[in-house]
Amino acid sequence: MSGRARRPNNAEVPGEAGGYMFGKILIANRGEIAVRIIRTAQKMGIATVAVYCDVDRDAPHVEMADEAVNIGPPPASTSYLVIDNILAACRQTCAEAVHPGYGFLSERAAFAEALEDAGIVFIGPNPRAIAAMGDKIESKKIAAAAGVATVPGHLGTVDSEDEAVAAAREIGLPVMIKASAGGGGKGMRIARTIEEVREGLARARSEAAASFGDDRILIERFIENPRHIEIQVLGDRHGNVIHLGERECSIQRRNQKIVEEAPSPAVDAPLRAEMGAQAVALAKAVGYDSAGTVEFVFGGERQFYFLEMNTRLQVEHPVTELVTGIDLVEQMIRVAAGERLGFSQGDVRIDGWAVEARLYAEDPYRNFLPSVGRLKTWRTPAEGVAGNPVRVDSGVVEGGEVSIHFDPLIAKLVTHGRDRAEAIDAMSGLLDRTVVEGLNHNQPFLAALMAHPRWREGRLSTSFIDDEYPNGFNQSSPDTKVLNQLAMVALWIDRDRLQRLAGLAGRLDGAPPLPGSDFVVGFGDHIVPLRLVSEESGAITVKAGAGGRKVTISADWRPGESIWAGVIGKSPLVVQCRPATGGVRLLYRGVDMVARVMRPAVAALAALMPEKQDTDSGKLVRCPMPGLVVAINVAVGQEVKTGEAVAVVEAMKMENVLRAERDATIAKINAAPGDVLAVDDVIVEFE
Repeated sequence: MSGRARRPNNAEVPGEAGGYMFGKILIANRGEIAVRIIRTAQKMGIATVAVYCDVDRDAPHVEMADEAVNIGPPPASTSYLVIDNILAACRQTCAEAVHPGYGFLSERAAFAEALEDAGIVFIGPNPRAIAAMGDKIESKKIAAAAGVATVPGHLGTVDSEDEAVAAAREIGLPVMIKASAGGGGKGMRIARTIEEVREGLARARSEAAASFGDDRILIERFIENPRHIEIQVLGDRHGNVIHLGERECSIQRRNQKIVEEAPSPAVDAPLRAEMGAQAVALAKAVGYDSAGTVEFVFGGERQFYFLEMNTRLQVEHPVTELVTGIDLVEQMIRVAAGERLGFSQGDVRIDGWAVEARLYAEDPYRNFLPSVGRLKTWRTPAEGVAGNPVRVDSGVVEGGEVSIHFDPLIAKLVTHGRDRAEAIDAMSGLLDRTVVEGLNHNQPFLAALMAHPRWREGRLSTSFIDDEYPNGFNQSSPDTKVLNQLAMVALWIDRDRLQRLAGLAGRLDGAPPLPGSDFVVGFGDHIVPLRLVSEESGAITVKAGAGGRKVTISADWRPGESIWAGVIGKSPLVVQCRPATGGVRLLYRGVDMVARVMRPAVAALAALMPEKQDTDSGKLVRCPMPGLVVAINVAVGQEVKTGEAVAVVEAMKMENVLRAERDATIAKINAAPGDVLAVDDVIVEFE
């Protein structure tokens, strides 16, 4: 174990009312949450210690902390999840307290107990509360006893396929199969058939063991088309517990939240008070004394049922912070130091609206499969968007790498507005100005979602993505207005190239683009004819099509910039642009197209060029993402049917079952369990 120090431990820092405050804390986590905790600690004058595995040696949280200690090689099971390594880092640096962040050891009662035994303060709830709420089976019993509504289910673990099938039949399909110690969508499967119960049990148990070291599984009724609404609670060690309102977390894929907001469009003040009261009652029942979240399934007729309690800080906590003005990390630290809450329930106010979008390294065009690679470009606006404050919580830097070993989160983008519409509009603007290059990411999906009518109307459920994108997400088809606008942007960008070409000696067509010149902007099968009407300093006037009206365009853009920001007519427009072979790639609110600016004669000739045809034989099963082969379910010579499982590949602790797309016979197997594969590596070949 190695470490590096930057400055000695702080002297004892006074807390509120002259009480004791920690001089140094260790953050037992990585990525954006470690960065976020360090920032609050620095604000409070507390020295920080980062821990890191080998692949995180140059990560931002390591650079920001006052000291940093290496705790082993990846993956998490040999580094961030090893309690002894964290304890050794505490002893080495004389850290007085540990903040676990979320994930990893944050909800492990044994970790909190080990710290307590070592005389180190755990910045989180007491071990008894963690144990009580960490077991989903016991937590349901406690919730019911506290008067909290619970989802009907099998009160006990299931240990075999037969027991799981019997429980599912007793509860009634569909059912939710989930890890008793789980969270974050890992170890969770929805089963609508008995066969899916059998397969889902195996996958959920395997994921649970890998992610939490606990493969116990429970089964409960799956509520169709529910919302996912959670209540933020905050307690101290003097018996005070309050709630800070709700968050809507219904936009999910594979049971993983992707967009959150506070408050919820489905909750009014009386319902907020009712849900908040039940959450507080549950927290008091287990002596809760930190920040935590009580999650509810919200069905029709304003019914809600207890789902689970997360005894830690949530990923989506920034939206609550923006609407309440309360720094939850600071409160956790103060509570752990023994301070009383400095405010009561009556002091909590909900101010405006906040939206958080999780920017993931994943391919939205391939069913959101995880992606890895180096961030060639990573830029966000330094200030707000159109007068609205923005917040970017990130644990990566430009040039850094997103590893196969950990969650593919690049950043949390958060906006605040006076109301929901303003917060959403601000998020659209923030996404427009966020540039990510070097790997696949879900920004196109997030941008398209912000404009989706159902999202904007607040008609949400956890099945939203499945309902609205049943065949997966594909790039948006632009309407005529957007297509014309993008064509005008392409012409503006291409003027510099045309002017430089006109200056080349010996060129037959040596005239620069002059007013009256005609152009054709091609977007694949879409063609937009444009005429350059006039040109002056900082602006051009164009006309789209034979019957189009004149439109003036102005912008402050220079060749090489990734963002084109200007005004078309009277409409402000922000479009991302990238160099592309023979043209320019334009990205705008889910639209991703290559524009080619041509003279009409060139466009006519280009239309005669034959298109290259894809020659996919359908005889291969390829790895859809970088990942670890967990299982090969077939053998050479075996006949398989359409939909039959061929292999299981794990990426970011999620297991993905690869299935045969047609009836076939296995001709060759090119991978084995334990192999690490890249995208499109061939796993199985069919005859």
